[in-house]
Amino acid sequence: MGSSRVVRAAASLFLVLAAAGCAQGGTTLAPPPGPRGPGPWHRVFADDFTGDRLDPARWTTCYDWNRGGCTNRGNDELEWYRPGQVSVGGGRLTLTARRRTTRGTDGRDYPWTSGMVSTGRSSWNARPRAVFTYGYFEASVRIPGQDGMLPAFWLMPASRFTPPEIDIAEVLEMPRWIDMTVHWRGPGGGERATAGSFGPVDFPAGHHVFALNWERDALSWYIDGELRFRVTDPAKIPHVPMELLFTLAVGYPELPPPDVHLARMSVDWVRVWQH
Repeated sequence: MGSSRVVRAAASLFLVLAAAGCAQGGTTLAPPPGPRGPGPWHRVFADDFTGDRLDPARWTTCYDWNRGGCTNRGNDELEWYRPGQVSVGGGRLTLTARRRTTRGTDGRDYPWTSGMVSTGRSSWNARPRAVFTYGYFEASVRIPGQDGMLPAFWLMPASRFTPPEIDIAEVLEMPRWIDMTVHWRGPGGGERATAGSFGPVDFPAGHHVFALNWERDALSWYIDGELRFRVTDPAKIPHVPMELLFTLAVGYPELPPPDVHLARMSVDWVRVWQH
């Protein structure tokens, strides 16, 4: 989700697997939350999104480099993020993207407005709410089925400078495929990326559990409790504090079709464990 993103690396790994763990009717036979790697573990962050409002002690609703809303111009995205597009109810966090022209505080008009949450700062000079170096990150997420959306569950450095970046789960093209990516800086200083992709699965039909085990010597991605992608090259593994984000971007890498006017991404719960 960072600026100057590499959509797919040449060395990307594509895993075409059956929809293991999926039941009929869009439900998910997901395992109980908890790390898949060897322990011991202790939980350091959690939210079940109970009540009727977002917990401001855990989350902010924008990147800290904008006031009165925000966007990621590095990707030429179409949305202007606003707090009103973030809601909590029925035990879920919901991010809503709507085709509605919105004037950003940068003076530009954006054809969409959408929602995001981050454990980062509320403003440039504030302290992040929660940052993590290594750990097991897991969330139950239902992604939207509309084309032209970029839903993502990911990690961004607390320094604000990317790469590195870890995308735990995102949809770059088709909502039946989940991309899992690590971005790093190559020897010449340019951005590099290695990605795995899992599908086809009807992910928009129900909530699925996406997870990452970030260790000092490996990155391991899980979907519905099963290992789907792994990176062990030391040059590619980050070692810096990162904040956790859920974002529903619009228009990258593809524009939404003209008949798409609304999309929603929901999160049942999120957990972070560390050794």
